[in-house]
Amino acid sequence: MARHLDLEEQEQLDDLKHFWNQYGNLISWFLIAVFGSFAAWNGWQYWERSQAVKASALYDEVERAAAGGDTARVEQALKDMRDKFGRTSYAQQAALLAARTLADKGKPDAAKAALQWVADDAADEGYQAIARLRLAAMLVETKAYDDALKQLAAGMPKQFEALAADRRGDIYNLQGKKDEAKAEYTKAWQGFAADTDYRTLVEVKLTALGVDVKALKPAAGAAKP
Repeated sequence: MARHLDLEEQEQLDDLKHFWNQYGNLISWFLIAVFGSFAAWNGWQYWERSQAVKASALYDEVERAAAGGDTARVEQALKDMRDKFGRTSYAQQAALLAARTLADKGKPDAAKAALQWVADDAADEGYQAIARLRLAAMLVETKAYDDALKQLAAGMPKQFEALAADRRGDIYNLQGKKDEAKAEYTKAWQGFAADTDYRTLVEVKLTALGVDVKALKPAAGAAKP
């Protein structure tokens, strides 16, 4: 009986050896891939957390420099942020903050460059839209109307469409293109919810152009700015 069990165990061992010889390498590589992916995922998570902490600290530097009106520090901190953490939301927020400070301190070209970077390279389309709207406003101040319209021609997230239409209306109005201005203001009016102050402002603009606002119909799903 004992000998019978020994033979049976030997057969099982032989089968196991045969199986391992045939599939052992495949199993090993599969396990390496699984555990390697797990380690890589943990490493990536750690790297992202580390990047976020460092980017947050550098954003604080931009914020402090902006609060102090130190444009040289603002520009340097923003450059460091773009070079090291350019794909983070902190970098995009920092650029918007820096642009406002630089514009207020009489450095419009640097402000425009910061906004253009966000408009072109930001990973978040919301930040891109904000940058384009602000950049268009700055371009209007220098009467670069065509360039401003180009900024607004880029695709906008739905919640920004009414704001973009209102700004286009302003540009056309300044250019003396009254019909185009009316059309854009109408889009803006229809895009804003009825209880928003911004819609009231657009109504004033439409009325000044001779449009009977009471005859307009709001678009479905009008958004709040």
